[in-house]
Amino acid sequence: MFDIGWSELIMIGVVALIVVGPKDLPEMFRTLGRFTAKARSMARDFSRAMEDVAKEAGVDDVARDLRKATSPSAMGLDALKTSATKFENWDPMRSVNALQRTPKAEVDAALAKTTAAAVTAPPVAPAPPPVVKAEAAPPRPRPEPVRRRKVVDDRPARRAVPRKPLPKKP
Repeated sequence: MFDIGWSELIMIGVVALIVVGPKDLPEMFRTLGRFTAKARSMARDFSRAMEDVAKEAGVDDVARDLRKATSPSAMGLDALKTSATKFENWDPMRSVNALQRTPKAEVDAALAKTTAAAVTAPPVAPAPPPVVKAEAAPPRPRPEPVRRRKVVDDRPARRAVPRKPLPKKP
């Protein structure tokens, strides 16, 4: 929390020795020690009281349920992790070596079997597109034209107010 090193502590001690004096220095350190012990005990009591209140309120149950809900196994991440590990450990040379160790006769027989099946299969004619007869749609009724009314302005015309000329400055 505080970053105080030995050099800072020695400087504080020298200043305290000069300011307080060698006679009252042990009493001051005793008082300072009692004060810090009391502050620590108050902080410890406060944290215990807060933990007790949290236990009574059921925060532990909620935290446990939250941990279960966010665990990797509940989300299926363990399967993802195992598959990623398998992928990372995969050695392509091992696969090539396994193919090289397979007798050539077995590989040739498997290749011949697949190519023979592809060659001897009857050609498939494409299906003709389906014929769809279009039915005549009933004619849509035409909308009636919108007739607009003429707006007549019955307000009386405004009278023009004559302006007075501005007075000339002397």
